[in-house]
Amino acid sequence: MAKSATVQATNATERVGNSLKGSFNRFKSFYNDVRSEMKKVTTPSRKEVQATTVVVIITVFLFGAYFAVVDFVMGHSIDKLLRYFSHR
Repeated sequence: MAKSATVQATNATERVGNSLKGSFNRFKSFYNDVRSEMKKVTTPSRKEVQATTVVVIITVFLFGAYFAVVDFVMGHSIDKLLRYFSHR
């Protein structure tokens, strides 16, 4: 009986040890992959950042104007529709 308990405890210890080794190896592999990918990253030049910033700002203003027009048209349309039906 004692021998069986000792074998089970040893097996449990080995499983925990193997699990920790596996976790460490996965973490090490992940870390190495991240390092190799980060070496491929390049930062944009100042000129590229300025160009994309201008594009973003212009796009935001264009979408803002578009939604303002749509809001104005829809608001007036709904207002006229409600006034038409409320006077009847």
